[in-house]
Amino acid sequence: MSLHPVIAAVTERVIERSRLYRAAYLNRLADSIHQGTQRSALSCTNLAHGFAAFPAHDKLVLKQQRQPSVAIVSSYNDMLSAHQPYEHFPHIIKDAVREAGGVAQFAGGTPAMCDGITQGQPGMELSLFSRDTIAMSTAIALSHNMFDAAVYLGICDKIVPGLLIGALHFGHLPAIFIPGGPMTSGMSNSEKSRIRQLYAQGKIDREGLLEAESKSYHGAGTCTFYGTANSNQMMMEFMGLHLPGSAFITPNTPLRDALTAAAARRAVEISGQGSAFTPVGQIVDEKTIVNGIIALLTTGGSTNHTIHLIAIARAAGIVIDWDDFHRLSSVIPLLTRIYPNGEADVNHFHAAGGTGFVIRELLDGGLLHDDVTTVLGKGLRAHCSEPFLDGDKVIWKDAPAQTADEAVLRPVAQPFAPDGGLRLLTGNLGRAVIKISAVKPQYHLVEAPAIVFTSQEEFMHAYQEGKLERDFVAVVRFQGPKANGMPELHALTPALGNLQDAGFHVALVTDGRMSGASGKVPAAIHVSPEVLAGGPLGRVRNGDMIRLDAEAGTLQALVPQADWERRPLAHVDRSSNVIGMGRELFAMFRSTVSIAEEGAASFGLPHLATPSSPEINQPNDAAEPFSDEDTHVQQSI
Repeated sequence: MSLHPVIAAVTERVIERSRLYRAAYLNRLADSIHQGTQRSALSCTNLAHGFAAFPAHDKLVLKQQRQPSVAIVSSYNDMLSAHQPYEHFPHIIKDAVREAGGVAQFAGGTPAMCDGITQGQPGMELSLFSRDTIAMSTAIALSHNMFDAAVYLGICDKIVPGLLIGALHFGHLPAIFIPGGPMTSGMSNSEKSRIRQLYAQGKIDREGLLEAESKSYHGAGTCTFYGTANSNQMMMEFMGLHLPGSAFITPNTPLRDALTAAAARRAVEISGQGSAFTPVGQIVDEKTIVNGIIALLTTGGSTNHTIHLIAIARAAGIVIDWDDFHRLSSVIPLLTRIYPNGEADVNHFHAAGGTGFVIRELLDGGLLHDDVTTVLGKGLRAHCSEPFLDGDKVIWKDAPAQTADEAVLRPVAQPFAPDGGLRLLTGNLGRAVIKISAVKPQYHLVEAPAIVFTSQEEFMHAYQEGKLERDFVAVVRFQGPKANGMPELHALTPALGNLQDAGFHVALVTDGRMSGASGKVPAAIHVSPEVLAGGPLGRVRNGDMIRLDAEAGTLQALVPQADWERRPLAHVDRSSNVIGMGRELFAMFRSTVSIAEEGAASFGLPHLATPSSPEINQPNDAAEPFSDEDTHVQQSI
C-alpha cells in the first residue's frame, strides 16, 4: 500500500527543514571514516597502549589491523534491575566476536540512574541531565579511535537516548543496541495503582505499600509497565537498531543469551571489515526518525520521547518539533493497550504478537516507512519477525498473522483508537503536549480556576491538608530544565487521581515532566518555553480561569489580553534546587540547556560549513506550518 499522505508530508517537511544540517552531519561522518581499520590511524605507541592488557591471540588480531575491533559501551550496574543482567553480556559478546574473526573490547561504562528510585527526591533533578552526561561518557569511551563498530548495552529512561546521541556523534561507526529484556510479570499494574491510591488516601500504611511494590518490582529486568524504558526498546526496534523481536525477551534465558551473541556477530558483519558496512549515522535518517515517532504513537509510548527524540534527531542533523508529533498522531491508530493505557504489561504484549506484528500491520497499512536501512540492511519489513532457538542458534519466523489477545494488541483495521492520543496544545500559556490515550473523553476538557504551586511538595502539602477538594487546575511551574532539571512529577498522580475519582474536575499544567506513566488525569506537560526562558506560565495567578481543551488543542488562561501582557513573570527562590545531592555539579547544564521543544539539550545542531546559512532558533518557525486543509486529511486504510 502507498504511504499515507500525511506521513509523506511530515517526512518531506522534516527533510526540507533539516537539509543544511543533515548535509553538514553527513559530511562530518564521511570525513571520519578511515580506509581500513579505524586503529590504522594510530601511532605505534597509541596502539600499544590500546591492547597492552589483552590476551595474546586478541593482541595479534589487533596488531595485524585487518579484522574489526568492536567496542562495548555498557550502562551496567547491579542496583538497577534492568541493568543488572548486563554483568554477563561482555563475556558473551567477546566470545561471539572472536568466533567471527574480530576482537571486542570493553570501551567504557556510562552512568545509569533510575527515575523509579529518585521519584520525589532531590536526585531526580539530575535525571534529565544524565542523558547528555551518558552521551558524553559514550564519546569518551569511543574517543580512543580503536574501534570499527560498537554495541551498546542500555535500557532505561535517559540511558538509551544518551547512548544513541553519543553513538550518532560517532556516526561513522556501525552500531547495534542490545536490550536486556523485561522482568517476569508480578502484581498486576491495576492492582498496584489501586494500592498507591489507597496509600495516598491514608487507608494503608507504608509497610503495606512496600509489600505491594516489592511484588511489582521483584526480579532482574525492566519494569514491565509501558513507561520510558520499554518505550525505548519499542523505538529501537522500529528504528532498526535492534535485531528483530529482541526487545522483550526476558533476561537470563537461553534465547536472551543467543540474541546477544547474534547481535555481536552482526556487529562484525556491518563493520568496515565485514560484508555489509553500515554506519549508524546513515541508518538514523529522516525516515527512521519519523518511524520512531510512529512507534511511540501507535503503542501509546512515553511522553518523554517528545523531548528525547528531538535531541536524538538533532545529533544526526535532523530537525523535528511537536507539530510533527501532532500531525502524525492524527493519522496513526492506537494498536496496543499496555499499562498505563490498559491492563496488560509488556510480557503480555510480546505474547500477543509483539513488535513484529505491529510493524507489519503498519507497513501493510501504508503507515510506516519500509525504505530505510536497518542493522540487517534489508528494509524495515525484515523486522516483521520474532526470534526462536534452533539448538543454540537464533532463527527468525514471521510474526503471527493474528493477534493472540485483542484486549492487548489489534490489527490496523480494528484499532483501539483511530489516532495516537498525543496532542499539541497551544495558547497564551505556551506550547505543551498532552497524552490522552488513558484519559476518558469526559475529561478531555477542563475549565477551572488555577491554583499555583512551585513544587510538587507544595502541592502534596495542600492535598494532605484537604485544601484541594474542589474543581481546579494545578499549575506547577519552575519545573523546567533551566529551573531544576525538569524532574518527573509522579507524586502528583495518585492524589490527582483520587480527586478526579471523587467527582472533581481537575487537571495539571506544568513545565515539568510526567513521562510514560502519565495516566488518567489530563496533564499539559513540558509547557514551553519554561518560566525561566521567559515563558508565560509565569504570568498565571491563583484564581485565573484556565481552559485545557485536548480536542481543540488549546491551553489558555482566560484573562483579558491587556491585563495578561502587563503582568510581570513570577519569581521564586531556587537556592534549594542548586546545591546538594550533586546538583551544584550540573549548574552548566541549567545555564545552557535548550527549551523542551528543542530537546532540552546541552549540544547544538551540526555546524554549518557555510556561515551565511540561516540558523533555526525556534523549531516551529523553521518551515511553513501545515495548512488547515491538510489538518483534515483523513486516514485511509
